[in-house]
Amino acid sequence: MDAASADARSQLATFDPEVFAALAGEEHRQRSGVELIPSENYTYPEVLAALGSVLTNKYAEGYPGRRYYGGQEYTDAIENLARERACALFGCEHANVQPLSGSPMNQAAYLGLLDPGDTVLAMDLSHGGHLTHGAPVSHMGRIFRFVRYKTDPWNEGSIDFVELRRVARDTRPKLVLCGYTSYPRDYDYAEFRRVADEVGALAMADVSHVGGLIAAGAMQNPFDAGFDVVTTTTHKTLRGPRAGMVLCKKSLADAIDKSVFPGLQGGPHMNTIAGTAITLKKAATPEFRAYGRQVLRNARALADALIDDRTTLVTGGTDNHMMVVDTMASFGLDGREAERVLDSIGITTNKQIIPDDPRPPLRPSGIRIGTPAVTTRGMVESDMVRLAQWITRALRRPADMHHLEHLRREVETHCTAYPVPGLEGRSLQLREMLQLRQRMAAV
Repeated sequence: MDAASADARSQLATFDPEVFAALAGEEHRQRSGVELIPSENYTYPEVLAALGSVLTNKYAEGYPGRRYYGGQEYTDAIENLARERACALFGCEHANVQPLSGSPMNQAAYLGLLDPGDTVLAMDLSHGGHLTHGAPVSHMGRIFRFVRYKTDPWNEGSIDFVELRRVARDTRPKLVLCGYTSYPRDYDYAEFRRVADEVGALAMADVSHVGGLIAAGAMQNPFDAGFDVVTTTTHKTLRGPRAGMVLCKKSLADAIDKSVFPGLQGGPHMNTIAGTAITLKKAATPEFRAYGRQVLRNARALADALIDDRTTLVTGGTDNHMMVVDTMASFGLDGREAERVLDSIGITTNKQIIPDDPRPPLRPSGIRIGTPAVTTRGMVESDMVRLAQWITRALRRPADMHHLEHLRREVETHCTAYPVPGLEGRSLQLREMLQLRQRMAAV
């Protein structure tokens, strides 16, 4: 950590000890525990530097060469770098790098390409689809008509294309959307493209979860199958800042750009776009390609170890970076309780519905786990076997506090060998942590 960063942290600790203590606590949590939520990762130190840079101060409404405010020489250079790198990395004709996150990214695509009331064919939410893929509680679910396809439980959880094609022919969607938040298989993009062509629809893929694996060449690229639009977040498997991108054919560029700005957003977050540019440069390196392959090897090793220990996985395994554990079938615990138990030993997961889940969303039947973050820390297949053992040992004895404390110490000791990128040199001694907590309590 350089002198300027250390000085800024010292100023924060003096001025606002409550916030500083919470930040320090989160740093400690990240270092001492295992992050298995598949949508989370550790970004690069260079990205953290960009996020805390003077670009935070600058308004840049509009696009490079067409801004509404002056003083845009450097913002234009940064955004152009991000767009050019995105196009080169994903093999697309146009990239919009201004979406603030995944939800506005998808909203911009819908609102730019569709009219209110148009039909979208998207994945059923309980089978792996995302909130932004037309959940009734989302605004997009109220504006557009979403119809659903599901997975086939008798075919390792693959997409049921016979039923999907029937629904498409019956409903004539304007947009065929493939994308997921909890689907442990890869997509047959060519088959989706054929269905879209049959009904005269646009083909869109939301690859937020696997964008980094596509960039690394470890998973298929929808553009190779002729897709019209691909959206991805930049933080999950790409390891960048929390943001989104809309990638598309040149013929759709104007509609997408107008939909993002001025249609949906105001001034872009230029510090985040700088972080995205850095991330895309990192993703073009041989090291990142090796990382993408290791993420998949780790996921398969973790899935195999869990299955070997009599754990039920939705789809029976994984083709990507994630898996969904049916905790009710495996351990008699709902997802919320399983998440809590694993939190207590320093393993972070998230509760997750399973296909056609009979349980409510906040007490679903499973948990979702993935390997991007642990791979970033340098863990390999042998570490995945240990993780599987800790998970099953905890969930089989959820009320044994002595047992759980023993597992927590094992997890924390294991984590000391795998530093978190960007947090080196920021550790606080226990005494300092206690002092900060006492100051918070006094306030």
